[in-house]
Amino acid sequence: MKELILRFKTVPRWAILLLDLLVLTWSFTLSYLIAKQFNFHDITRGHFFVHTAVYSGLALPVFFLMRIHTGLIRYSDTRDMLKIFSAMLITSVTYVIVAYLILATLWNIKDSQLGLVLLINFFIATSFLIMLRITVKSIYFMLMRKVRDVDTVRVLIYGADQNAIMAKQALENSTESKFIIIGFIDTNRSKLNSYIERKRVYHVKDLAALKDRYAIDQMIFVKDHLGSRDKKVIVERCLRLGIKVLTVPPASEWISGRLRLQQIKNLRIEDLLQRAPIRINNDKVCDDLCGKRILITGAAGSIGSEIVRQVLRYEPQMLILCDQAESAMHDIQLEIEEKFPSSNVVVAIADIRNLERMHQIFNDYRPELVYHAAAYKHVPMMERNPGEAVSTNVGGTKNVADLAVLFGVKKFVMISTDKAVNPTNVMGASKRIAEIYTQSLDREQSLQLVDTATGTTKTVKGTRFITTRFGNVLGSNGSVIPRFRAQIEKGGPITVTHPDITRYFMTIPEAVQLVLEAGTMGNGGEIYVFDMGKPVKIVDLARKMIQLAGLKPDKDIEIIYTGLRSGEKLYEELLNDGEKVLPTHHDKIHIARVNPMDYERAKRVIYELISINERKNSSGVVRKMKEIVPEFVSKNSPFEALDSVG
Repeated sequence: MKELILRFKTVPRWAILLLDLLVLTWSFTLSYLIAKQFNFHDITRGHFFVHTAVYSGLALPVFFLMRIHTGLIRYSDTRDMLKIFSAMLITSVTYVIVAYLILATLWNIKDSQLGLVLLINFFIATSFLIMLRITVKSIYFMLMRKVRDVDTVRVLIYGADQNAIMAKQALENSTESKFIIIGFIDTNRSKLNSYIERKRVYHVKDLAALKDRYAIDQMIFVKDHLGSRDKKVIVERCLRLGIKVLTVPPASEWISGRLRLQQIKNLRIEDLLQRAPIRINNDKVCDDLCGKRILITGAAGSIGSEIVRQVLRYEPQMLILCDQAESAMHDIQLEIEEKFPSSNVVVAIADIRNLERMHQIFNDYRPELVYHAAAYKHVPMMERNPGEAVSTNVGGTKNVADLAVLFGVKKFVMISTDKAVNPTNVMGASKRIAEIYTQSLDREQSLQLVDTATGTTKTVKGTRFITTRFGNVLGSNGSVIPRFRAQIEKGGPITVTHPDITRYFMTIPEAVQLVLEAGTMGNGGEIYVFDMGKPVKIVDLARKMIQLAGLKPDKDIEIIYTGLRSGEKLYEELLNDGEKVLPTHHDKIHIARVNPMDYERAKRVIYELISINERKNSSGVVRKMKEIVPEFVSKNSPFEALDSVG
């Protein structure tokens, strides 16, 4: 039965058009009879057949051009009803013109009651055409409900506005849908206990009772304007009750103004960890970026690519993208061509460790502003490869920073990390050394730098160096959330290093907004620390992700503890021991007060570090890093022995 219905679920368009014409012809005949008081003699001796033929002939092109027949009847809605009403109105008006100006004038075909016939026909035909669609739609879904499998899903919709109604219709109108809509949930007291399309509106406090009474399986969030805090509270309540939470995209992303079943997705953990939107001084940012030549290193990475997207909104004169990852650069280039087709973007495949290549880029494009996001970031990997951390995070940063000074870049903004604070691993220590060097460059009034291309020494000054320091970003390449999601999709287990480990989290767009804002307010030499909110316990994050997938932690998906990885901390910090913060005009951005190192010393110790690294001596490299950064104390690392020696 189900296969039969599905096989013939789509009627050919010509058949729908033919059926509509038959309804119109029947309706016109009935209207004529009513107007003539069912006097068949008047009909047969009059011009009934001429009027009927002309009326049907006019209706055909009108209905065809307005595409009344093209939609699927089972998806008919108020817009389709309005199209039928409009088509009938146009047909009637056109027929009046034809009947009185052509038939009556040229061929003397007149009928004193024609106006009454048209009026009656308008209401009968419109009503029957609409009723036809409603009837077909009702019969279709009644049959489909009878043949559907028994494993239906009982759903509440959060929201009681037009979008919520459209979400309900999308769920009920899909042949593949097994959703049974129980009702709507809303906090607006004026809507409580009212009915929308025969479904009751309940208060969120009724959720537990509804779960018990109707065995609710899922809650679908439709409200666009629901605050992040309110959403968290409601989602937490749903998860405690074992109700799976889904969400729909904003109405602006609906397809042709309609929600499709495929657009309803599981609520993501990122949606819960998001905070209130950040307000930034767009005018000030625009002054910094509009019409400027801007270089972004690490442009294909998680942070770098988002800097690219946000900077392009301010219409720079030229944007130079620098990264060594060819495939990822190709992807970001395609995205730019689609979203910013008129932008002037240069893609430069380059390794920041290659001084000669970087010199060529600076010389060719003369950037006025540099965002330095290129870095190695994975802690365990850098713990096993300290030389690579030094050559990229320290040596590469030194290359780009020196070239920025040499070519008169006005501002250099470096992306750092909270792992540079009291570092317990090589990656964090390498980023702290990069902070030290760029800060020392800013403090030096004038610098003697050698132009590697010409071999000449230049005295230069003027570049302002600004550092931004923040924690983990949601969904970055290789981060914990994508890894947990992949483990859940495979059926588990989820691996967590320690039951007490916590991390700060921030969305990538939020972090980049703050980077741009900090870049505008910096006078040079500052290390800006972002307000990361409250730290999140990773095991709680894992449990919540399992629940959001509609599964049960420790039952459907096991959580196992693997032990802290090499160089990993239990808790991240945003300030070093002894550092203090100063406020700025932005409540989410603070300035870390650090003890700077003078340029000559910073240059000397970094040259020594790079020299040791060239000898491929990992222990020697890490020992020197600990000398430069005294607070660097290794944890869960083979380099812990170096701390006891000192």
